[in-house]
Amino acid sequence: MRIVYLAKWFICARFFGKKKPLQTVLFVNNQCNLSCKHCAVYEHKNPIIKTYGQIREELEYSYQLGSRFVDFEGGEPTIWHDNDLNINDLIECAKKIGFYSCTVTTNAQRPFAGIKADTVWVSLDGLGSYHDDIRGEGAFARLEDNVAACGHGAVSVNMTINTHNYPNVSEVIKYVKESPYIKSVSFSFHTPYKGTESLMLDKKRRNETIDLIIKMKEDGYPVMNSVSGLKLMKTNNFAKECWVTNFILPDGSRLPECTGKLAGVCGDCGFGMAGEMRSVFDFKLDTLFAGMRLRM
Repeated sequence: MRIVYLAKWFICARFFGKKKPLQTVLFVNNQCNLSCKHCAVYEHKNPIIKTYGQIREELEYSYQLGSRFVDFEGGEPTIWHDNDLNINDLIECAKKIGFYSCTVTTNAQRPFAGIKADTVWVSLDGLGSYHDDIRGEGAFARLEDNVAACGHGAVSVNMTINTHNYPNVSEVIKYVKESPYIKSVSFSFHTPYKGTESLMLDKKRRNETIDLIIKMKEDGYPVMNSVSGLKLMKTNNFAKECWVTNFILPDGSRLPECTGKLAGVCGDCGFGMAGEMRSVFDFKLDTLFAGMRLRM
């Protein structure tokens, strides 16, 4: 069923120009237990915490659009609650609606053993002091403890590369390969949303870092990004296919594509998925296989 839907979706999109989202990024709150330097989402004083009913309706809306994969984000999604309901109730709701898989992206600052997501993505900004420099003292130690204790078979890490942590990229890749708890690492580059412009790498360092990631991937390290997608990120001069993902923000706003368009930062886009989706539509086999491994 899933492979048939994916094949039909690709043919309709690639050859007939039918733009239906395949995946949804759904922000369940903007409440967070950290105050990261690069983040423009978290709210501590008056956080938005959506109700179960609101999220269910947003899931139904996204499913009707055509989406079949959902990523629950925040804030910090694992602290979401509605009375006795928690993130697992949202995952079960999505599955009942018909979503093929559910992902949760977490900062891993609290235990997440027993989480029912198909895949858990942990935000990692580097090892030790590199991570703590961005997320606060002790954040890396808590992350390590909670990843080791979670018992989930499909934990991977996301690293957003910026001016603070780019020297640590190779060490992160080696760390992931050696870890018995982590499957792979995916990379993006800092996108300069307002107030965070100083974190964006210059073109020279960005391209040097991409070359390093490609070399390590070709040497067998568990990098999720495809080589084709990474190469596109060197120039950022390609047609974006951001409509593949629809976004529902903490305030309930429903966007047909990435928030970067509203912010006017597409020209400096660093999202790794942008290169991956362009490579899918260019029918790059390495990207197609990487996508299949991720979604199947």
